[in-house]
Amino acid sequence: MAFQEILESIGGMGRYQVIHVVLLSLPVFMLASHNLMQNFTAAIPRHRCQINGSFEETNFTGPWLRALVPMKPTGEFSKCLRYTTPQYHLLMDNFTQNVDELETETCVDGWVYDHSEFASTIITQWDLVCNHRRMRQVAQSIYMAGVLVGSVVFGGLSDKFGRRPLNIWSNLQMSVTGICAAFSPNYIWYCIFRFLTGTALSGIVLNSYSLIVEWIPTGNRAFTSTATGYCYTMGQLVLVGLAFMIRDWHWLQLAASLPFFFYFLYSWWIPESGRWLVLSGKPEVACKALKKVAKINGKKEAGEKLTVEVLKSSMQREISASKHSTYSVLDLVRTPVVRRISFCISCTWFSTSFAYYGLALDLQSFGVSIYIIQIIFGTVDIPAKFFSYFVMTYIGRRVLQALTLILAGIAILVNICVPQDYQTVRTSMAVFGKGCLAASFNCLFLYTGELYPTVIRQSGMGLGTMMARLGGIIAPLAQMTGDIYHSLPLIIFGCLPILSGIAGCFLPETLGVPLPETIEDVESSDKKQKNVELSAKMPLKETELANWKTEV
Repeated sequence: MAFQEILESIGGMGRYQVIHVVLLSLPVFMLASHNLMQNFTAAIPRHRCQINGSFEETNFTGPWLRALVPMKPTGEFSKCLRYTTPQYHLLMDNFTQNVDELETETCVDGWVYDHSEFASTIITQWDLVCNHRRMRQVAQSIYMAGVLVGSVVFGGLSDKFGRRPLNIWSNLQMSVTGICAAFSPNYIWYCIFRFLTGTALSGIVLNSYSLIVEWIPTGNRAFTSTATGYCYTMGQLVLVGLAFMIRDWHWLQLAASLPFFFYFLYSWWIPESGRWLVLSGKPEVACKALKKVAKINGKKEAGEKLTVEVLKSSMQREISASKHSTYSVLDLVRTPVVRRISFCISCTWFSTSFAYYGLALDLQSFGVSIYIIQIIFGTVDIPAKFFSYFVMTYIGRRVLQALTLILAGIAILVNICVPQDYQTVRTSMAVFGKGCLAASFNCLFLYTGELYPTVIRQSGMGLGTMMARLGGIIAPLAQMTGDIYHSLPLIIFGCLPILSGIAGCFLPETLGVPLPETIEDVESSDKKQKNVELSAKMPLKETELANWKTEV
């Protein structure tokens, strides 16, 4: 549309756009560290009850332990019980008494932890094991709840006050609350600061992606979206490197939070979205920003020709529509096409995040080194996002969105039939499913931004990421259903993506379509798309008849 033509006239995907995308993508490197950090900061080391007396407190395999700690049928020592008195007769080879009859008690004196892999985690610091083991999932759910609240708050505020100020504030908040979480005096304060960190993360995601999309020409949006997605992928590998070098959770949390203060400092240089400025009644500021972009892109002459009058006349229809309408979150469901988009995109966001975090936050269940499995889970995103870029560019967004969700659901469901002994097969299917979900995420950020018009784009992105965080909140709770039936979590994690993939088939295609500016653009574009699809299926005479009816 008009703004797209203006962008092309001042350099299109020029030097400024490249710098712009790089600067806004750098924070994404560390977002993965916060989303997946609890795989390391809340890792559960080997542990048992503390025994009073002159025993080797750090020993987990000594034969004398049989007299102090009950042994499970699997041959493992109990993690949550100990004998009330030492049972030395159990050390005799010919002893035949039923050990289930011996009196036991809980770990009233605390626990002993194996620090060979992790020097310190929130589990060892606050004894979040046995009866308190669910506090681990609660902490992650509280963090995701913060991301959910941030989606709602920052989504609406950035539509009203702009993308730039909210992006600046979010980077500052991320830095401060992340550092505070590293030095939390107790579990409650840790959860509070993690909640606030989650809200800031939403602000960074929403505003960074909107600033990228709204300054990039239509033909380059898929590439820039994929490039930004690769930053998150590399961020997962950065997290492994940091966690491998820093085995204490306090310093790991600090190392992942300090870079956001640097991002806060340079975010003052990033200009406001030109689209938003024009539609918010600030064409003078928009014109100044566009001239700056033209100068950086080496199109100074084109920038000098651009005036406020030219800008206003080029976007007169969009400006008029925005002045006569007061937009709110209710506009996401007010009109039929936008309502259908909101429902389908909510389903896809929820199920993608739900299944993604169901797999990505349960790495210790795979029975191999947590560092190796995190590297595998991070590396699979590289081919997955390349595949998503190819499909988005040459086939379409809708096909990719539906296909990746359905394939991910099938991969997860297959693991129900694979025996526990076949760890390689189970891990391979989980990695394939995670790759499909990564491709789905990569598509969703771009697809959602293209489906909603500028006037409610942030609200639409807020709705999508809100549903994603709701999925992230529920995912740890869904894992607890394994206590009811061991395969129930896999059934839940597998079925929802398949159903959402089917819902994604009802979304309109946006490949090669300019960004809509108003709600009316979305409604009319959908009707035109249906007419084109109908014409392609009808014989020539029927097509002419349909066109005649349309004109009448």
